[in-house]
Order: sequence, then structure tokens, then C-alpha cells
Amino acid sequence: MSIKLSALDLIPVRTDQTTADALTATVGVARAADAAGFTRYWVAEHHNMPAVGATSPPVVISHLAARTDRIRIGSGGVMLPNHAPLAVAEQFALLEAAYPGRIDLGIGRAPGSDPVTAMALRGPASQGNKDLENFPDYVDEVISLMSPDGVQIPMHGGQTYHLHGTPSPVSEPTVWLLGSSGYSAQLAAAKGLPYVFAHHFSGEGTAAALGAYRSSFKPSEYSSEPQTFLTVNAVVADTQEEADARALPQLQSMAKLRSGKLEPLALIEDAAAADLDPRLNEMIAVMRRRWLIGTPSAVAKQLTELAASFDVDEVMINPVGSAHRGESARTATAREETITALAAEVA
Repeated sequence: MSIKLSALDLIPVRTDQTTADALTATVGVARAADAAGFTRYWVAEHHNMPAVGATSPPVVISHLAARTDRIRIGSGGVMLPNHAPLAVAEQFALLEAAYPGRIDLGIGRAPGSDPVTAMALRGPASQGNKDLENFPDYVDEVISLMSPDGVQIPMHGGQTYHLHGTPSPVSEPTVWLLGSSGYSAQLAAAKGLPYVFAHHFSGEGTAAALGAYRSSFKPSEYSSEPQTFLTVNAVVADTQEEADARALPQLQSMAKLRSGKLEPLALIEDAAAADLDPRLNEMIAVMRRRWLIGTPSAVAKQLTELAASFDVDEVMINPVGSAHRGESARTATAREETITALAAEVA
């Protein structure tokens, strides 16, 4: 089975890195994905997390698109309830104007942070739970505002006010709905939009969500048939032992996050020496079974089998390897090698 590869990036921030270092390292990973023939490179939106530098997708997308040549750059995703639809439409309409045919707008419904940070993000204009309830309407508004016709708002006296995301669009970003439950699957199907389930996040419910999406999909002007792909956490190295070592810091970080601890990503040596609570080790063992960790050939085989299992022709890899002490803070060798080695194996 022939599959396309793409990449997801949370811009991990290690204990040896500043934000500037992490961004520079991410540019290297994106350029490696571009050179390796990857289809797309998406960046996430998370807030107030010491281990995650991806706080503003449109800013990072512009940074990466300017430093790559052909790969599609997008959001995985913009957490729409955090933002006014017009602001998102303006940002991505401008990105599409600057990099035509290369921009994806992945939209999510979750806050991407804790409740306090979410309230601070939304500011005094926040409508609380109504921002979540209005999500389907917000999606429609973003799409309409990015279109050449924009939005026509009825005014008093029978007049109409015209509102546009950008003055004179020639093309529009491709919009994807993202989710980790059946809600977004049903919404994407009803609106006829491409859809991605966050398989890398939980690993559960993927088949049900994709089945619901495909079975209830309604063709639209955006897509004539269901479009989806699979997301996975992956780490490769020349040996299984090194792949396990590279993966351990991120596994520990995820386990700590789920227990309420926010810390930068550990270096490989520090993760190996860590004395964790047994409950965290149990969480790590469960998560590890859902990640793809091993040699390039072994992981490539797993990727192909997963793609066949879920009937997709594209897999988006989240390369989650950390670094050894002494490596340059401005590089991400393990993440780049995961990208390039898997591209070579799958090709």
C-alpha cells in the first residue's frame, strides 16, 4: 500500500532550550520534511505549557512557510473558541495570499489549555460555554469570511454591510475539522469538510469516529467525498534501545501533564535517571503501546499496517524524540532522523 507522509509539530521545548532555540530546531525539522517529500506540516495550538512552544499557529506557519519550498503548512489546529472568527479568517486569508496553494486551516473545538488560561485568552468578550455552543456557526463564519464574496450583514434600514477576511482573495486555504471525539466527525460530515481524528492523542475511538464521518458525509463545494488521514506519535533510531531512549522523555512529559505537572521536556539522560511514581510508570506503559517506536523498517511496517487498518492513504507523524545532553540546543536530531528515515523506508 502506498501512503503519503505528513508531520505534526507541537514545537517541544527541552530543558536545554530557550523558545528561540526550539523554534530554530523546528525550522530544521520542517525543512527536513520538505526535502523528504512530506505532504504537509502542521503546528498545534497550546498555551501556558513549559514543554510546548506552539502557542500561535498563524505566526509559526508564516515563519515555516518562508523557510520551506513546497510542503503545505497548516494548523493542527487553531482552537476556534479562543478567537474571533474574523481574526482567524484574516490571518489565514493573508497566509494563503502570501503562500498560495500551501496553507491548511485545521480547526479544533477544545481550548488547548487549562480553564484559567482559556479565559485569559478570550478576554472580556468571552461568552464562556456559548463559545463552544456556537462552534458550528463560527466555522461557517471563518469559511465565508475567507471566500471572495465575504459575509453580508443586514443592517437597519435595509442596508447591507460587507465584511471580508482580505480585500481581494484569489485562492482560499483548505479547511479541516479536527477532533478527539465523535462530535467533530459528525459536524465535518454534515458540512462536507475534510476531517482528522486525533489518534495520536488517545488512540481510542478512531475507528468509530472515522466510520461515523464516512457513513454520514454529505458532498459539498469543499469536498466531493470524505477526506481524512491518521495521526501517530513516532520515534525511530538505528536500534530499538536508542529509539526507546529517545521516546522516554516525551512519554514521561505526557504522563506528568495528565497528573497536573507542567515541565519542559527532559533530556534523554535525565529521563533515564528519573525516579517516577509507579502510577506515572503505569500511564507510560499504556501510552507506549500506542506509539510507534523502533527501527525505521519496523516503524514503517507499522505505519503501513495502521494506514491499511483505518483505510487511509496519508499518515501524519508527530516525531516526539528528545535529545542527548551535549547536542546543540538549536537542533532536533532525533526528530529530523525520524522524518528522513521513515520517508526513505516508505518510499
